[in-house]
Amino acid sequence: MSRLAGKVAVVTGASKGIGAAIAKALAAEGASVVVNYASSKAGADAVVAAITAAGGKAVAAHGDVSKAEEAKGLIDAAIKAYGRLDVLVNNSGVYQFSPLADLTEEQFHTQFNVNVLGLLLTTQAADKHLGEGASIINISSAVTSLLPPASAIYTGTKGAVDAITGVLANELGARKIRVNAINPGIVETEGTHSAGFIGSDFETGAVAQTPLGRIGQPGDIADIAVFLASDEARWLTGEKLTASGGLR
Repeated sequence: MSRLAGKVAVVTGASKGIGAAIAKALAAEGASVVVNYASSKAGADAVVAAITAAGGKAVAAHGDVSKAEEAKGLIDAAIKAYGRLDVLVNNSGVYQFSPLADLTEEQFHTQFNVNVLGLLLTTQAADKHLGEGASIINISSAVTSLLPPASAIYTGTKGAVDAITGVLANELGARKIRVNAINPGIVETEGTHSAGFIGSDFETGAVAQTPLGRIGQPGDIADIAVFLASDEARWLTGEKLTASGGLR
């Protein structure tokens, strides 16, 4: 059974990692998906190709979500391609861990512009197209409960995402639009590989503290996104679902 048949979804930052997995999973359940990318057209095209090869519908759309006109253009691309919008996954995000002594204004503005402002601008652009039963899914992080050292800026952005999720759930609930967050723990992606987390003492320590005894995979998060996008989650809004294998 296709849980999202007839739905249209936009997934930001979907050229790789968690975003790519979510885009593929939504499409597998029948949604037509707009695969957003900021820099990797090749990555987005590969995601679209994988979706269409499996019989799904998808298009790639460029846009830097931290810029109002580009965020609006991304949503406009979805309406042009499919005529409606039912699901928005705010997945675009950047991170850089630095101890307090090494923090810079540039790090602050880069991370808050994408992780927080980008979410707000994209949701603002999507708002007028979302109707009853629509679902907004914000990708936050388990760092908001783990509070790891040297993550003040990144954890600050995700704390803001959690708070915004609750505010928008209250603000949009009267229109029967649901807003929820997924807070993943460490997930094996291109990003965590390039950052040196995978195969490091950090990963070993995280696994040792995780009740389910492993780090996450993109598909673990994608399945939760499908659930939140579907009518099965019709009575959930304003929730933060920590997806970390039990790591707290």
